[in-house]
Amino acid sequence: MRIRGTPIVEQDQALKVMVEARYQEMKEKAKASIEKAAAVKAYLAVTCHFVDESSTINTVVLGVQYFPNAHTAENIAQVKGSLMTEWAITDKVTCLVTDGAANMGACARELRLKHAIYIAHTLNLVVKKALDQTPEVSDIRAKSKKIVGYFRSSTTAKERLSVVQEQLRKPQLKLIQEVETRWNSTYNMLQRLFEQREPVGAALASLTTDIPPVSSEEFGIISECVVVLAPFNDATTELSQEKRVSGSKVIPLLTMLDHCLNEQMEKSPSIGSSLAQKLRMLLREKLDKIQTMSIMFLATLLDPRFRKLGFLSPARASEAEKRLKAERASVMRASTTSSSSAPPPQPSTSQTIEAVSHSNNLWRRLDESVKQTQTQNVTADANIEVQRYMMEPNIGRLEDPLKYWERQKYVYPHLYKLALTYLCTPASSVPCERVFSKAGEILSKKEIAYDLPQWRNCCF
Repeated sequence: MRIRGTPIVEQDQALKVMVEARYQEMKEKAKASIEKAAAVKAYLAVTCHFVDESSTINTVVLGVQYFPNAHTAENIAQVKGSLMTEWAITDKVTCLVTDGAANMGACARELRLKHAIYIAHTLNLVVKKALDQTPEVSDIRAKSKKIVGYFRSSTTAKERLSVVQEQLRKPQLKLIQEVETRWNSTYNMLQRLFEQREPVGAALASLTTDIPPVSSEEFGIISECVVVLAPFNDATTELSQEKRVSGSKVIPLLTMLDHCLNEQMEKSPSIGSSLAQKLRMLLREKLDKIQTMSIMFLATLLDPRFRKLGFLSPARASEAEKRLKAERASVMRASTTSSSSAPPPQPSTSQTIEAVSHSNNLWRRLDESVKQTQTQNVTADANIEVQRYMMEPNIGRLEDPLKYWERQKYVYPHLYKLALTYLCTPASSVPCERVFSKAGEILSKKEIAYDLPQWRNCCF
């Protein structure tokens, strides 16, 4: 639509002002409505992750509940405890996986569960902090956001860019805007802008706008940053997969990221190497902590793709192996106890009399020696099984570790039980977040008005 006598550029600017004014009007109206509300609905979603009989990762939504109470550790623990009881999994839960909020850690302690943090969320915080600590990159990001916003909001600019892309025989791709809550949207914005730098520059030069273009020097910095951030984008994508083993990848992925950053730091001094240095420092702080979490390092060791090769430090790998031997011995002792829990046959009268007559300390020393020997045998067997497993060659990185354990469950029976326990740990909150995304889509399709929920998510 064109208003007679009004240039197209002026129409675009007028339309933009109208849309922004309308947005502010509706926003203030919504805020006023919420202020009058007695309460805003809050929801708590819990998903359960486990390995089924066919050696496949499964995800089940245990519940999405209205949660009107304060988000204290005690209140959250009460709801999760009730769900665990309802689904009869109280004694089967290995750990609670949540975001890094203090109340979630306290909730795990309240439930006496091991606690793991979404690593994809941790990566997001690390990258955002490093970008914010690099002023040169912050300035370029601000300029890039203005350029992308202009081409996405102005019909004239959008059409002009499409024409120039066709003339230069470039792919007709839209620019990508940065989203505050997702660091990889920053990577996607800078990568797309760098790929389309020629048509974007030519289109800006032919349009009437006061937005400054990105200089060749700035594009050089963008290129360096994209190279540094590319492995983080790949890691975020891998850690967000729902149907594959992901928790065991955490330590190996962070280790590989450390190596990638080290390679970037060894290059000549530049903005890219400076960004890599900041990222490596922040990442190592997280990696040191994660390598001490039993949930994560046991999952890594029990993944036949990684074993001890996944650790940054050989010392950490050796400590983890000792813990695995202890865990394996514990499983064996539990199996022995359960198999011998059946009531023994009743002795004859003569045997009973003999036992009573010898109820002194005559056999105490020998009985204690037998018990000690049994304990030593369990520990020795645990060491042998773990050592045999560790000496096997690793399977391919793209192979399914659960299929390996399905084949080897009779070779390493006790390690197989531990693998089922630890390899189902998720590395991200994607499955839980999809619950709310799908619910939103269903509601919007039906054009149902609903309250904006505040929500927490967690996984077992």
